[in-house]
Amino acid sequence: MEDKVLTHAAVNQPEINELMNEAGTDLVINPRNLYMESYGCQMNIADSEVVVSILKPHGFTLTDTYEQADVIFINTCAIRDKAEQTVRKRLAQFHEIKRNKPDMIIGVLGCMAERLKKTLLEEEKLVDLVAGPDAYRDLPRLVATVDSGHKAINTFLSREETYADISPIRLNSNGVTAFISIMRGCDNMCSFCVVPFTRGRERSRDPHSIIREATELFKQGYREVTLLGQNVDSYKWSPNTEQKQGETQQQEVVNFAQLLALVAQIHPDLRVRFSTSHPKDITHEVLHTIKAYDNICKYIHLPVQSGSSRILQLMNRTYDRAWYLQKIQDIRTIVGEGCGISSDMIAGFCTETDEDHQETLSLMDQIRYDFSYMFYYSERPGTLAARKYPDDVPLAVKKRRLQEIIDKQRQHSLESNTKDIGKIYRVLVEGPSKKSDAYWQGRNSANKVIVFPNKGCEKGTYVEVYVKSCTTATLLGEIYNK
Repeated sequence: MEDKVLTHAAVNQPEINELMNEAGTDLVINPRNLYMESYGCQMNIADSEVVVSILKPHGFTLTDTYEQADVIFINTCAIRDKAEQTVRKRLAQFHEIKRNKPDMIIGVLGCMAERLKKTLLEEEKLVDLVAGPDAYRDLPRLVATVDSGHKAINTFLSREETYADISPIRLNSNGVTAFISIMRGCDNMCSFCVVPFTRGRERSRDPHSIIREATELFKQGYREVTLLGQNVDSYKWSPNTEQKQGETQQQEVVNFAQLLALVAQIHPDLRVRFSTSHPKDITHEVLHTIKAYDNICKYIHLPVQSGSSRILQLMNRTYDRAWYLQKIQDIRTIVGEGCGISSDMIAGFCTETDEDHQETLSLMDQIRYDFSYMFYYSERPGTLAARKYPDDVPLAVKKRRLQEIIDKQRQHSLESNTKDIGKIYRVLVEGPSKKSDAYWQGRNSANKVIVFPNKGCEKGTYVEVYVKSCTTATLLGEIYNK
């Protein structure tokens, strides 16, 4: 008999809420081992922590090995084709294990789940369950549906869901740094990006819940939080207007600059970072707030994507080259020259010429980023670019241009790190270095990784480190004794 797919696509919001309420803590599900993998951005990692928190009261226990799992969830990314292909290969591996363990449940969560939906369930038959980014409260019911012999899917996109009341269970945590999701979705319709279609419209989380979460993390020993959103600078929260005795209460509106200040005021020893900023939305108020608080890290990730104004217009980035360069100047003037700046770069976007590419390289020379995330363009189905523009740059050309961007960034990163030799930085000790337990590693305010001998300090503490040498990616130093 063909598997039945249960979907919420055809029901309205009240029906969705009723179905999700059915998945409360009274829902009986057999205790089982859960294995989770997360791909893509920091938001996906934060979402996986929410998922585990939702499932734990229903008898789910995390396992580190998929061979021991009764349920396998992959939290996916749909930004680039390479990420999707990686997930497909992983699903095929898990499907082979399921042949000898037929009761095992395989589920796909997140952006790829939202984009592909029934394809994964009906055509490729690799999974039993699909849940989009706004459907995680419904997971207990979806699992119960699979237990009853059916396939299950919920990819409903909400205009309200922020998971503000969920206390995430930290996964693979070092006990020092943590992510806090402050908003969900994106209203920026960049022509190359699938996120608005997979994560829905922007909605900001109640700032009181953010402050509570950050405060609790500090009490637990965490010393750094990163505020996450697809576009944190557009964070804006206000409660619904309420009527009391015929009068309208004054609304409390909180913007991102104000939220940053509120989190920074929790404790001077709690470092605050944030990601990601959109150049069109980061304000002088945000920059002055960063400057005003020592514990707000002096580092901004400000994706440019291209140095060509013509390409930026095709990408629907809503700024041009000159405007972006002025924003960089504002950062360095207000926050200071020591503020770390990184970026995203896309090589080979639709119709990109060698001249456009050279403009990207020249912009990099002008700004000299500390580091960047660099990719070649991967057309995503459903985006404006896929519908409107030809993906006409040959793959070999994309790869060549990307390599030139990477080479230039390596040069700039090494130059930036070399300038730090002989300086002393306050570093938050995050744990052993990747190569040796004899060395600690941490980051300075500008988000540069510093490695130094493990002598006389503990994880989660601040130390002064004198930089003695560097590589392209890392500063190397020793604890500074005054």
